[in-house]
Amino acid sequence: MESVNLLVVHDADILYLYVIVRRIVAIVSKFDIDDSTFLFYPDAIATDTLMWIKFKLPNTSSELSKQLKGWLSKAANGNAPAKAIIAPHAGYAYCGACAAYAYKQIDPTGIKRIFVLGPSHHHYLTNCAISMATQCDTPLYPLRVDTKINNELLKTGKFDKMSERVDEDEHSIEMHLPYIAQVMSSRSPDSFTIVPILVGALGFKDEQMYGQIFSQYLLDPENLFVISSDFCHWGKRFRYTYYEKSFKHIFSSIEALDRKGMDLIEQLDPTGFHEYLKQYQNTICGRHPIGVLLHAIDAVRRKQSSNMKMKFLNYAQSSQCLTANDSSVSYAAGVFNLSIC
Repeated sequence: MESVNLLVVHDADILYLYVIVRRIVAIVSKFDIDDSTFLFYPDAIATDTLMWIKFKLPNTSSELSKQLKGWLSKAANGNAPAKAIIAPHAGYAYCGACAAYAYKQIDPTGIKRIFVLGPSHHHYLTNCAISMATQCDTPLYPLRVDTKINNELLKTGKFDKMSERVDEDEHSIEMHLPYIAQVMSSRSPDSFTIVPILVGALGFKDEQMYGQIFSQYLLDPENLFVISSDFCHWGKRFRYTYYEKSFKHIFSSIEALDRKGMDLIEQLDPTGFHEYLKQYQNTICGRHPIGVLLHAIDAVRRKQSSNMKMKFLNYAQSSQCLTANDSSVSYAAGVFNLSIC
C-alpha cells in the first residue's frame, strides 16, 4: 500500500461530517473518492433501489489552516516543549479550540518522529495495529509514515497490520493529522515522519507490555507522542448516565467525574487510573492509549533519572446536560513534559 487518502475534506466545520459519512462505507458496494467529491452507492437499502449520493465539497485547505492558526493563537503557551500530548478527536467545531491548548505546547524544532496512538472505534482487536500506508494525505500536505519504525514494531511480534479499510474508517488518528501538519508547518514535510498506532481493547497487563515497548521511543529526544482521546460520553445514546446527585446540574457531575480521572493521569498513576475506570466505567474512549502512555512513562521513570510532569490545560463539553434526555461528549487537552537528568 503506497498511500492512504485519509483526509479528503478541506473545511474544518465539515470535517467531522466527512468522518461520519466514511463510516457508512461499511455498507456500500462501490465508492469513489477524490479531493473534492465523495460518492457512494449503497446496496443495503430496504427498497432494493440503487441510490446515488454525491457531496461536492470545496477545496478550502487555506481556510482550515487559518482556523487552526486562530485556535492556536488563543491558546496559552507555558508548558512547552511537549514530550507527549493528550487531545480530543471529535469534529473541530466541537473540540478544535480545546485541542489547540495541547498542540500549542509542541516545539517542532528537533522533532523527527510523531507517534499517534488512537483507540479503535469500529474494528475490534485486543492488541495494537500499525498502518501499512507509506503516506497519509491531509488537506494541508501529505505526512510520511515511518516504515522503518513500523518494521521494528512488527518484529516484536506484538503488533498487527491494519487493513486499508480499517485504516481509512478510523477517525481517532485521522482527526489529529491536520493539527500535526499545522504545528509542523515550519519544517519541511520530508524532515519528519508519523507512526500511526491503532490501540485495541487492552487489559492492564497488555497496556503495561506496550508501555514497556514504547518507553524506549519516549526516551528519544527526537520523538513526540500524540494520544487521541475524548473523555466522558454521557447520555442514553452512549448507554452511560452516571450522575452524582450532590451536584445541581448533570454537566457539573460529568466534569467532576472526568476531573477525577484527569487528576490520576496528572499523578502519572496507571494503576489508579485503571481502578478509577473499573469503579466508574467512565466512557473515555482513549482510555487504553492513555494507559499505554502512563505505563511507558512509568517504565521511563524506572529506567532513567528524569524530571516529568503531566498537566491538563483545558477542558470542554460539547453541550451542557441538564436532563436525562440530553447528551454530551467531554474533551480535555493535556501535556507531558520530560527532561532527562
